[in-house]
Amino acid sequence: MDTGGRPLSPHLQVYKPQITSVLSILHRITGVALAAGTLLLVWWLIAASVGPGYFNIVQSVIGSWIGRLLLFGWSFALFYHLCNGIRHLFWDMGRGYELPTVAASGWAVVIMSLALTGIAWVWGYMSMGAL
Repeated sequence: MDTGGRPLSPHLQVYKPQITSVLSILHRITGVALAAGTLLLVWWLIAASVGPGYFNIVQSVIGSWIGRLLLFGWSFALFYHLCNGIRHLFWDMGRGYELPTVAASGWAVVIMSLALTGIAWVWGYMSMGAL
């Protein structure tokens, strides 16, 4: 393949994944997941306004294991996107660009996202009397 002397851009298989690139990709994925999860929320709200028969159908879908798995993923996406968005706000102010700080704040985003997701789910189950 003749490139006319132009340099070729390396592909993802050449790069070693770094926390910044992985978290950036995850931020984009969670943004898409939030949009998709919002459609599930809208479906649930529409079902609530239609009536108890249709609401019970939607509620049984959301209450199934696959529905709960989707809700768990949506809640993680929500907390991850929130925490990483706060991190980006600091970057917008010109703070936290030092490499050790970037790595530490990246891991803090991951840990806080997992912790907040766990807290929300435990609190939700406790408020339902399931635990």
